[in-house]
Amino acid sequence: MNHTVKTDMQRASQLLKLLGDQTRLTMMKLLQSHDCCVCEFVEIFNMSQPAISQHLRKLRDIELVTETRKGKWVFYSVNVDHEDYPFIQAILEQLPGQDGLVTELEAQGLRICCE
Repeated sequence: MNHTVKTDMQRASQLLKLLGDQTRLTMMKLLQSHDCCVCEFVEIFNMSQPAISQHLRKLRDIELVTETRKGKWVFYSVNVDHEDYPFIQAILEQLPGQDGLVTELEAQGLRICCE
């Protein structure tokens, strides 16, 4: 028998509202396959560092993303241990891959530009 945890309606509504922002949704899709730091998101989205940090803070506040410190830099990844990850994963799996954004960064020599 499948014992997956179901996300309740209120929680689902909160998650969908959070992911209703295209930048945060794209961040989550990118983080599904690539750990990224703030500087990479600044380049990908052509946004200021404070704006990117604000988006990441919202994702971090409900623990959808985790931080890993490498030296003085912080890298973000999807929190696959989050109780609502199966719900989030089901949404992300319906979206087109965003690997091209990372490939473009690499081509410009900007991948992990903060190291």
